[in-house]
Amino acid sequence: MKKIFSIFSALMIVSLILTGCGENKSASPTVKIGMLRHLNASEEEFNNLIKKVSDTFSLNMTSYNPVFYDSLNSMLLALDSGEIKVISTYDCVARYLVAHNPNKYEIMKDDTLEFIDAFCFAMREDDTQLKNDVDNFINEIRMDGTLERLTKEYITDVKDKEPPPVNMPHIDGAETLKIAVTGDLPPLDLMLADGKPAGFNTALIAELSKRLNKNVEIISIDSAARASALTSGRLNLIFWAIVPVSEIIPANADKPAGTELSTPYYRARIVHVKLKE
Repeated sequence: MKKIFSIFSALMIVSLILTGCGENKSASPTVKIGMLRHLNASEEEFNNLIKKVSDTFSLNMTSYNPVFYDSLNSMLLALDSGEIKVISTYDCVARYLVAHNPNKYEIMKDDTLEFIDAFCFAMREDDTQLKNDVDNFINEIRMDGTLERLTKEYITDVKDKEPPPVNMPHIDGAETLKIAVTGDLPPLDLMLADGKPAGFNTALIAELSKRLNKNVEIISIDSAARASALTSGRLNLIFWAIVPVSEIIPANADKPAGTELSTPYYRARIVHVKLKE
Protein backbone atom coordinates (compact mmCIF):
# COMPACT_ATOMS: atom_id res chain seq x y z
CA MET A 1 0.00 0.00 0.00
CA LYS A 2 1.27 3.45 -0.87
CA LYS A 3 1.00 6.47 1.31
CA ILE A 4 -2.08 8.59 0.82
CA PHE A 5 -1.46 12.28 0.27
CA SER A 6 -1.87 14.56 3.27
CA ILE A 7 -4.76 16.98 3.40
CA PHE A 8 -2.34 19.52 4.78
CA SER A 9 0.16 19.00 1.98
CA ALA A 10 -2.67 19.62 -0.42
CA LEU A 11 -3.56 22.88 1.27
CA MET A 12 0.05 23.97 1.19
CA ILE A 13 0.25 23.30 -2.54
CA VAL A 14 -2.84 25.41 -3.04
CA SER A 15 -1.28 28.25 -1.07
CA LEU A 16 1.95 28.05 -3.06
CA ILE A 17 0.12 28.05 -6.36
CA LEU A 18 -2.03 30.99 -5.36
CA THR A 19 0.77 33.06 -3.83
CA GLY A 20 4.21 31.63 -4.58
CA CYS A 21 3.97 31.43 -8.35
CA GLY A 22 2.89 35.03 -8.71
CA GLU A 23 -0.19 34.16 -10.80
CA ASN A 24 -3.51 35.97 -10.91
CA LYS A 25 -6.10 33.89 -9.01
CA SER A 26 -8.83 34.67 -11.52
CA ALA A 27 -6.66 33.47 -14.43
CA SER A 28 -6.66 29.86 -13.08
CA PRO A 29 -3.39 28.77 -14.69
CA THR A 30 -2.40 25.10 -14.79
CA VAL A 31 0.69 24.33 -12.73
CA LYS A 32 2.34 20.91 -12.85
CA ILE A 33 3.64 19.76 -9.46
CA GLY A 34 5.93 16.76 -9.08
CA MET A 35 5.46 14.34 -6.20
CA LEU A 36 7.03 11.03 -5.28
CA ARG A 37 4.76 8.07 -5.90
CA HIS A 38 4.05 7.40 -2.20
CA LEU A 39 0.35 7.86 -2.69
CA ASN A 40 -2.57 5.49 -2.33
CA ALA A 41 -4.25 7.30 -5.18
CA SER A 42 -3.91 7.87 -8.90
CA GLU A 43 -3.33 11.35 -10.28
CA GLU A 44 -7.06 11.54 -11.10
CA GLU A 45 -8.00 10.40 -7.59
CA PHE A 46 -5.59 12.94 -6.18
CA ASN A 47 -7.32 15.74 -8.10
CA ASN A 48 -10.65 14.53 -6.70
CA LEU A 49 -9.15 14.68 -3.20
CA ILE A 50 -8.07 18.27 -3.77
CA LYS A 51 -11.56 19.14 -4.97
CA LYS A 52 -12.89 17.67 -1.73
CA VAL A 53 -10.39 19.79 0.20
CA SER A 54 -11.48 22.87 -1.72
CA ASP A 55 -15.17 22.22 -1.08
CA THR A 56 -14.66 21.40 2.61
CA PHE A 57 -12.57 24.48 3.38
CA SER A 58 -14.23 26.83 0.86
CA LEU A 59 -10.96 27.50 -0.94
CA ASN A 60 -10.69 29.38 -4.22
CA MET A 61 -8.27 26.93 -5.83
CA THR A 62 -6.16 27.36 -8.91
CA SER A 63 -6.25 24.62 -11.53
CA TYR A 64 -3.16 22.37 -11.55
CA ASN A 65 -1.93 18.88 -12.42
CA PRO A 66 -0.05 16.63 -9.99
CA VAL A 67 2.54 14.41 -11.69
CA PHE A 68 3.82 11.33 -9.84
CA TYR A 69 7.38 9.95 -10.02
CA ASP A 70 9.02 6.79 -8.73
CA SER A 71 12.19 8.50 -7.48
CA LEU A 72 13.56 11.88 -6.51
CA ASN A 73 16.06 11.68 -9.39
CA SER A 74 13.36 11.18 -12.01
CA MET A 75 11.34 14.01 -10.48
CA LEU A 76 14.36 16.35 -10.61
CA LEU A 77 14.99 15.42 -14.26
CA ALA A 78 11.40 16.40 -15.00
CA LEU A 79 11.88 19.71 -13.18
CA ASP A 80 15.11 20.38 -15.07
CA SER A 81 13.45 19.70 -18.43
CA GLY A 82 10.42 21.89 -17.70
CA GLU A 83 8.00 18.96 -17.59
CA ILE A 84 6.90 20.19 -14.16
CA LYS A 85 7.19 23.61 -12.52
CA VAL A 86 7.81 22.67 -8.89
CA ILE A 87 8.43 19.63 -6.69
CA SER A 88 7.00 18.85 -3.26
CA THR A 89 9.43 17.47 -0.68
CA TYR A 90 10.66 17.84 2.91
CA ASP A 91 12.55 20.89 4.09
CA CYS A 92 15.76 18.98 4.91
CA VAL A 93 15.72 17.36 1.45
CA ALA A 94 15.10 20.75 -0.15
CA ARG A 95 18.00 22.33 1.75
CA TYR A 96 20.26 19.45 0.66
CA LEU A 97 19.28 19.93 -2.99
CA VAL A 98 19.81 23.70 -2.88
CA ALA A 99 23.14 23.41 -1.01
CA HIS A 100 24.46 20.94 -3.59
CA ASN A 101 23.02 22.91 -6.53
CA PRO A 102 23.03 26.57 -5.41
CA ASN A 103 22.81 27.96 -8.93
CA LYS A 104 20.06 25.61 -10.01
CA TYR A 105 17.34 25.22 -7.36
CA GLU A 106 15.60 27.42 -4.82
CA ILE A 107 13.01 26.86 -2.12
CA MET A 108 9.74 28.61 -2.74
CA LYS A 109 8.81 31.14 -0.08
CA ASP A 110 5.50 30.78 1.72
CA ASP A 111 4.63 32.36 5.06
CA THR A 112 0.96 31.39 5.04
CA LEU A 113 0.91 27.71 5.94
CA GLU A 114 3.18 25.17 7.60
CA PHE A 115 2.56 21.42 7.50
CA ILE A 116 4.63 18.63 8.96
CA ASP A 117 4.97 14.87 8.48
CA ALA A 118 6.31 12.62 11.25
CA PHE A 119 8.85 9.88 10.44
CA CYS A 120 8.70 6.51 12.17
CA PHE A 121 9.44 2.81 11.74
CA ALA A 122 6.83 0.34 10.52
CA MET A 123 6.82 -3.33 11.51
CA ARG A 124 4.36 -6.21 11.16
CA GLU A 125 1.45 -5.90 13.57
CA ASP A 126 2.15 -9.30 15.10
CA ASP A 127 5.75 -8.34 15.96
CA THR A 128 4.79 -6.76 19.27
CA GLN A 129 8.16 -7.29 20.96
CA LEU A 130 9.98 -5.49 18.15
CA LYS A 131 7.54 -2.59 18.34
CA ASN A 132 8.10 -2.28 22.09
CA ASP A 133 11.86 -2.47 21.60
CA VAL A 134 11.85 0.19 18.89
CA ASP A 135 9.55 2.52 20.84
CA ASN A 136 11.77 2.18 23.91
CA PHE A 137 14.84 2.81 21.76
CA ILE A 138 13.40 6.02 20.29
CA ASN A 139 12.35 7.31 23.71
CA GLU A 140 15.77 6.46 25.15
CA ILE A 141 17.81 8.25 22.48
CA ARG A 142 15.51 11.25 22.72
CA MET A 143 15.96 11.46 26.48
CA ASP A 144 19.77 11.03 26.52
CA GLY A 145 20.43 13.51 23.68
CA THR A 146 21.58 10.97 21.08
CA LEU A 147 18.70 11.75 18.71
CA GLU A 148 19.49 15.46 18.83
CA ARG A 149 23.18 14.71 18.16
CA LEU A 150 22.41 12.46 15.17
CA THR A 151 20.01 15.03 13.76
CA LYS A 152 22.66 17.74 13.99
CA GLU A 153 25.44 15.58 12.54
CA TYR A 154 23.52 13.96 9.70
CA ILE A 155 20.94 16.63 8.79
CA THR A 156 21.55 20.10 10.19
CA ASP A 157 25.32 20.29 9.65
CA VAL A 158 25.50 18.50 6.29
CA LYS A 159 24.97 21.64 4.19
CA ASP A 160 26.84 21.18 0.86
CA LYS A 161 28.78 18.11 2.05
CA GLU A 162 27.76 14.48 2.01
CA PRO A 163 26.74 13.09 5.40
CA PRO A 164 29.60 11.34 7.20
CA PRO A 165 29.90 7.57 6.67
CA VAL A 166 28.19 5.22 9.12
CA ASN A 167 29.95 2.23 10.65
CA MET A 168 27.45 -0.56 11.15
CA PRO A 169 28.15 -2.67 14.27
CA HIS A 170 28.60 -6.44 14.06
CA ILE A 171 27.70 -8.56 17.08
CA ASP A 172 28.82 -12.19 16.97
CA GLY A 173 25.94 -14.63 17.34
CA ALA A 174 23.26 -11.94 17.56
CA GLU A 175 19.91 -11.97 15.77
CA THR A 176 19.81 -10.05 12.47
CA LEU A 177 17.15 -7.48 11.63
CA LYS A 178 16.51 -6.75 7.95
CA ILE A 179 15.78 -3.06 7.43
CA ALA A 180 15.01 -1.33 4.11
CA VAL A 181 16.48 1.89 2.78
CA THR A 182 15.61 3.52 -0.55
CA GLY A 183 18.63 5.77 -1.03
CA ASP A 184 16.34 8.38 -2.54
CA LEU A 185 15.69 11.00 0.12
CA PRO A 186 18.99 12.70 1.08
CA PRO A 187 20.14 13.50 3.69
CA LEU A 188 17.59 11.26 5.44
CA ASP A 189 18.16 8.29 3.17
CA LEU A 190 20.76 8.15 0.40
CA MET A 191 23.24 5.99 -1.45
CA LEU A 192 26.85 7.13 -1.67
CA ALA A 193 28.84 6.93 -4.91
CA ASP A 194 30.25 3.55 -3.85
CA GLY A 195 26.72 2.14 -3.48
CA LYS A 196 26.72 2.10 0.30
CA PRO A 197 23.62 3.39 2.11
CA ALA A 198 24.22 6.47 4.25
CA GLY A 199 22.49 9.41 5.89
CA PHE A 200 20.43 10.04 9.00
CA ASN A 201 18.29 6.89 8.78
CA THR A 202 21.38 4.70 8.44
CA ALA A 203 22.96 6.38 11.47
CA LEU A 204 19.74 5.71 13.35
CA ILE A 205 19.87 2.03 12.31
CA ALA A 206 23.47 1.72 13.57
CA GLU A 207 22.43 3.14 16.95
CA LEU A 208 19.45 0.78 17.01
CA SER A 209 21.78 -2.16 16.37
CA LYS A 210 23.96 -1.22 19.34
CA ARG A 211 21.12 -0.55 21.76
CA LEU A 212 19.11 -3.67 20.91
CA ASN A 213 22.22 -5.84 20.64
CA LYS A 214 21.15 -7.06 17.20
CA ASN A 215 22.90 -7.13 13.85
CA VAL A 216 21.34 -5.22 10.98
CA GLU A 217 21.23 -6.17 7.31
CA ILE A 218 20.41 -3.12 5.21
CA ILE A 219 18.27 -3.93 2.17
CA SER A 220 18.12 -1.46 -0.73
CA ILE A 221 14.59 -1.32 -2.08
CA ASP A 222 12.34 0.89 -4.21
CA SER A 223 10.16 3.14 -2.11
CA ALA A 224 6.87 1.78 -3.47
CA ALA A 225 7.88 -1.82 -2.61
CA ARG A 226 8.57 -1.21 1.08
CA ALA A 227 5.17 -2.11 2.51
CA SER A 228 4.73 -5.33 0.53
CA ALA A 229 8.29 -6.43 1.38
CA LEU A 230 7.53 -5.87 5.06
CA THR A 231 4.18 -7.65 5.20
CA SER A 232 5.49 -10.58 3.13
CA GLY A 233 8.20 -11.20 5.74
CA ARG A 234 11.21 -10.18 3.64
CA LEU A 235 11.93 -7.31 6.04
CA ASN A 236 11.61 -6.64 9.76
CA LEU A 237 11.45 -2.84 9.63
CA ILE A 238 10.86 -0.08 7.11
CA PHE A 239 10.90 3.69 7.43
CA TRP A 240 7.51 5.37 7.09
CA ALA A 241 5.96 8.82 7.39
CA ILE A 242 2.77 9.70 9.22
CA VAL A 243 0.71 12.38 7.52
CA PRO A 244 -1.41 14.79 9.58
CA VAL A 245 -4.98 13.66 10.24
CA SER A 246 -8.16 15.65 9.66
CA GLU A 247 -11.88 15.10 9.30
CA ILE A 248 -11.16 14.07 5.70
CA ILE A 249 -8.06 11.91 6.27
CA PRO A 250 -8.62 9.12 8.87
CA ALA A 251 -5.94 8.23 11.42
CA ASN A 252 -4.99 4.98 9.67
CA ALA A 253 -5.10 6.34 6.12
CA ASP A 254 -1.36 6.11 5.52
CA LYS A 255 -0.64 2.97 7.57
CA PRO A 256 0.01 -0.12 5.45
CA ALA A 257 -2.43 -2.96 6.18
CA GLY A 258 -1.03 -5.51 8.62
CA THR A 259 1.52 -3.15 10.17
CA GLU A 260 2.09 -1.11 13.30
CA LEU A 261 3.95 2.20 13.50
CA SER A 262 6.55 3.20 16.06
CA THR A 263 6.83 6.39 18.04
CA PRO A 264 7.92 9.16 15.61
CA TYR A 265 11.64 9.95 15.71
CA TYR A 266 11.79 12.97 13.36
CA ARG A 267 9.44 15.61 11.97
CA ALA A 268 9.89 17.49 8.70
CA ARG A 269 8.08 20.45 7.19
CA ILE A 270 6.75 20.12 3.64
CA VAL A 271 8.19 22.69 1.21
CA HIS A 272 8.44 23.17 -2.53
CA VAL A 273 11.45 23.56 -4.80
CA LYS A 274 11.67 25.18 -8.23
CA LEU A 275 14.37 26.08 -10.72
CA LYS A 276 16.24 29.21 -9.76
CA GLU A 277 15.27 32.24 -11.81
